[in-house]
Amino acid sequence: MTSLATSIDVDPARLSAEPVAGNWLSYNGDYTGRRYSALREINVSNVAELRAQWVFHVQSSESLEVTPVAVDGILFVTAANDAFALDAQTGRTLWHHSHPITEGLIDDASQHHNRGVGIWRKRIYMETDNAHLLCLDARSGNLLWDVAYTDGNRNYGATSAPLVVHNTVIVGTSGGDDGVRGFVAAYDAETGKEAWRFWTIPAPGEFGSSSWPGESYKLGGGTTWMPGTFDPELNTIFWGTSNPAPDFDGAPRPGDDLYTDCLLALDPDTGKLKWYFQFTPHDLFDYDATETPALVDAIFRGQPRKLIVEANRNGFLYVLDRTNGAFLSATRFVEKLNWASGIDEKGRPIRTGVKPTAAGTRVCPGMVGATNWHAPSYNPGTSLFYFMALESCNVLALKPQQFKPGQTYYATGSRRSEGDYNQKILLAYSLEGDKPVWRYVQAGMGHSAGGTMTTAGGLVFFGDDAQSFEAVDAQTGKPLWHFNTGQNFAASPMSYAIRSKQYVAIAAGSDIFSFALP
Repeated sequence: MTSLATSIDVDPARLSAEPVAGNWLSYNGDYTGRRYSALREINVSNVAELRAQWVFHVQSSESLEVTPVAVDGILFVTAANDAFALDAQTGRTLWHHSHPITEGLIDDASQHHNRGVGIWRKRIYMETDNAHLLCLDARSGNLLWDVAYTDGNRNYGATSAPLVVHNTVIVGTSGGDDGVRGFVAAYDAETGKEAWRFWTIPAPGEFGSSSWPGESYKLGGGTTWMPGTFDPELNTIFWGTSNPAPDFDGAPRPGDDLYTDCLLALDPDTGKLKWYFQFTPHDLFDYDATETPALVDAIFRGQPRKLIVEANRNGFLYVLDRTNGAFLSATRFVEKLNWASGIDEKGRPIRTGVKPTAAGTRVCPGMVGATNWHAPSYNPGTSLFYFMALESCNVLALKPQQFKPGQTYYATGSRRSEGDYNQKILLAYSLEGDKPVWRYVQAGMGHSAGGTMTTAGGLVFFGDDAQSFEAVDAQTGKPLWHFNTGQNFAASPMSYAIRSKQYVAIAAGSDIFSFALP
């Protein structure tokens, strides 16, 4: 074993540090979800000189969704159920932990996607496709423990990266389209013992259970398939939930369908709910609210506020007060939007009556959403919020179905809307603006899922819609550099430094690319 990893020891104080600098210690870099790096060696004046330093290829996935975690010169990455430690300067493999993929899964879990690891002390944590939490020795990759955090139901899966808060590892599940009951759960980082579990679909008699008659609460969805964010000062984690199930048939689930399509504010020590905000009550369109909730401290409408900002899949950019969940604003950010005419003063959508029908109904945004899980970012230097938007529509059809184990639970599905064409656009918004400060329209078919990162060097890095890793001016959106990877993006970038030399890295297709100045 190389000596590189032997000195790793990431205590909770390091995890709480912000902004990101030489290390990138979690999926979003730090707890804020802003994906802002204080590194500035690479900047608007020299980014055009950026060159590929190394490429690491994996054989277990053709569509990596991982964001690497960087610790003291080592990158930790995942591909399907495999974990790797790499020399961050050269891409050389230091260790590889292989865990078999699970047969018989359905839907998203059957694709064996994995978005990365969490780290605590000398340990690495990752979720598996069948919702196990693995604890590995960061120095060797040896398995220390393996905990199943569902009951073995094959309709459950996991695709996220864990979030480590204090001395607990917080995880979620996928399967919101497949008839499962969503939850967020926390495990002791040392022992793997469950600390708490918050069910996102209320049981009979609990608040919100009126939407879930009989046994339907066991099938309601509301899964938690992306990592949340954390405010140490408020001691609150913020976690998004997915759509209700069945996706397109609201009859079995009357009312608002709590806590689906919600942002949950939870106590990280107990799992107790502090507040919630629901973006799309009684969702009929598959508008998961699992997009990253970014924590921003800023002057908003003349007052200093602790804000939480989310570009939601339903087509609106929301600003909330994160101390109490109070709704502050919502701004429509796509042209193609017909399911709602706006958002009222309480934050609820003003519905137009558009909904799936047996013959099929044109719905905008389409079921992939006006944005999705690919990462947004926020730059305190420009006071701008960056994210990738998608102009799209689908025809959503309704055909009621009975739930059957081992099958999806959409109650039919979607098809292309004739005459509508997908268009990806990188947007930059002021939190108080009602239109983007700038737009960078993408060339492509709208199929990419590349996210963003912004830096103190005045840049926004992102995976574009034409298989290129790009950098633009964070203030103006002017394109400054690109590198064609020849592969589609389904991941978001990060940055790290080794002896003051800055690198930026991103996964594309089956490869991890790392770049630096000559």
